[in-house]
Amino acid sequence: MSAQSERRRKARKLRELLDAEGDAVYENVTHLNQGRYDAIERFDEFETLRTEARSIKEDAVENLPSLIETLRESVEENGGSVYVADDADDATRYIREVAEAKDARTLVKSKSMTTEEIELNESLEAAGVDVWETDLGEFVLQVADESPSHIVGPSLHKSREEVAALFNDVFDPEVPFETAEELTEFARDYLGDRIREADIGMTGANFVLADSGTITIVTNEGNARKSAVTPDTHIAVTGVEKILPSAADLDPFVNLISRAATGQDISQYVSMLTPPVETPTIDFENPDEPLGSGDAEREFHLVLIDNGRLAMRDDDQLRETLYCIRCGACANSCGNFQHVGGHAFGGETYTGGIATGWEAGVEGLDSAAEFNDLCTGCSRCVNACPVKIDIPWINTVVRDRLNGEATPSDLEFLVEGLTPDAEGTVTPQKRLFGNFGTLARLGSATAPLSNWVADLGPVRTLMDRYLGVAPDRELPTFQRETLVDWFDSRRPRAPNATATRKVVLYPDAYTNYVLVDRGKAAVRTLEALGAHVELATPIESGRAPLSQGMVDTATRQAEAVASDLAPYLDSSFDVVVVEPSDLAMMRREYGKLLDDETHARLSEHSYDVMEYVFGLLSNGADPAALAAPDEPVAYHSHCQQRTLGVETYTEAVLDDLGFDVVTSDVECCGMAGSFGYKSEYYELSMDVGAELADQFADASDRVVVASGTSCTEQLTDLLARDVTHPVELVAPDEAP
Repeated sequence: MSAQSERRRKARKLRELLDAEGDAVYENVTHLNQGRYDAIERFDEFETLRTEARSIKEDAVENLPSLIETLRESVEENGGSVYVADDADDATRYIREVAEAKDARTLVKSKSMTTEEIELNESLEAAGVDVWETDLGEFVLQVADESPSHIVGPSLHKSREEVAALFNDVFDPEVPFETAEELTEFARDYLGDRIREADIGMTGANFVLADSGTITIVTNEGNARKSAVTPDTHIAVTGVEKILPSAADLDPFVNLISRAATGQDISQYVSMLTPPVETPTIDFENPDEPLGSGDAEREFHLVLIDNGRLAMRDDDQLRETLYCIRCGACANSCGNFQHVGGHAFGGETYTGGIATGWEAGVEGLDSAAEFNDLCTGCSRCVNACPVKIDIPWINTVVRDRLNGEATPSDLEFLVEGLTPDAEGTVTPQKRLFGNFGTLARLGSATAPLSNWVADLGPVRTLMDRYLGVAPDRELPTFQRETLVDWFDSRRPRAPNATATRKVVLYPDAYTNYVLVDRGKAAVRTLEALGAHVELATPIESGRAPLSQGMVDTATRQAEAVASDLAPYLDSSFDVVVVEPSDLAMMRREYGKLLDDETHARLSEHSYDVMEYVFGLLSNGADPAALAAPDEPVAYHSHCQQRTLGVETYTEAVLDDLGFDVVTSDVECCGMAGSFGYKSEYYELSMDVGAELADQFADASDRVVVASGTSCTEQLTDLLARDVTHPVELVAPDEAP
């Protein structure tokens, strides 16, 4: 399949899922996400417990081999059995043998993504065992013969009306089902019969305590308890990463998981079972006998799944995946997932941002390749994750590895030696977007001819076919005069002897070559507030190649930026950044690309431009030096600003200066850098952005303001209006 055909296939799949499942996914996922916000708002210990949970997980994974042996001893001392399965085939073989030994004909299960991973249902059914899912969402999917679309809410891609139609068609009730209560009541009674008839009960486990052999199950339905204790035989299947040392380590996880997953302060059920439980068995064949009068022996099997996990533990880049507690917060907080769900943003088993790590680790890189690019690196999921997993970095690492395994393009010879990246095999599309700085330099040097040529119909057709650039997306307009040109052409200025601060402004590729006016405004604003301003060398931050998984190139660029800025830092300059995604590089991603000391120094001394303006004003700079408000404002902050916690400074400055500001509460504009330029993702990008467009539709009397390049470009396309940067609002006119 050609690259263009593959892109069209992906676009078609996304379009179909947007139409078929998008509305239900959006309604359910955004509800869960808002619930998480509300739960965290009323829970003061959230951040403290996140740190504690992260530490516990780090230690547990580090000591995993010894914890497995401790757990084995505990379970066997309790009278149960432990089996550590090397892979899916090993696990399903062992479970089939248990079923065969018990002459089992039926098995009931509570919700378990790990059993989905090893395809247990199919294996048991092939061996003649009837398997029933007792979780309501999983039961709906079993009836529909569909796969889960969410790690917590497996059927949330289905509306109530769709579930009712499904049940009416399959079960043909005398009175058709309509309400959620009717559907739930039917499922409870129907599955209750299956549980009573079952020979084996199976559960997963959210956490397993090594020192006691206790399994902890966190649910909102009572089916897990029933499945565990009603049949005489209980099999628990879980990944080895679920092991914690003891009950003393459990508290932060119980407090975090429900808040992160569903916005509840605590789930309906937190079941701690130390099987085989001492509860008397139940003899349903003698209904007149007292409950618990059965005399059968209870049997318990704990099946611990490796299936690539121990190899992930030894992989410095994928190891963090094992800290995951399967809450789904990364999916719920993701703009793309909110619109297409896990049937697009997911692999063989797992869904959402963390799915890339799981799929790469347990299924292989190919399983992650289909959906990996849906992670745009906005980092909202990092703040959402209850154990602080750097999910965007995991996605970037896997993207880098996929690049390394890609088949060389037939067009590779056209760019060999011409693009200054440090990569081997990268698709032409990723090479284009990963080398945007080079493209911008060439476009600026040849503007306006370059802009005219790029907009020609045949050129756009070729760009779509060979480079995957969406033909409907407006291209950036390169400026002939760069920010560096403008800065150097200003009349010579001696160092400001009265300057309160010394600033080096970092000229990112867009600010230097495309959105030059915002760079000029930043210089004028900082100078007006008493700062001495110099301009750094226009070196790419590494954001563009990092977004394409080109880690070597990003590292090389990060090192160059750090080297260029070092003399300024030595001379007590502060680094001011206009583009939020580049500030995020310096404060966050450089921690992965540079040595700790260099990163710490840059992170400590780099600032968002409006953050810095706020600081100058707060320390005595004269606000009268800035432009007075003349138009009301509709403002949208950048996702990287919000994850860094610096978006409030823009709002504070505009408010303090007297601007009439309406601030959008939409978290994602949908553009996400190069993502919105790519042919296969253009429609999804615009669909995600539609909510923001609707919110600003009635703001025709306001100037539209956005802090980030992506937001600026997306809003320009969505609203067909000019969009400005907040620093342009406050900047004084250039002195004559």
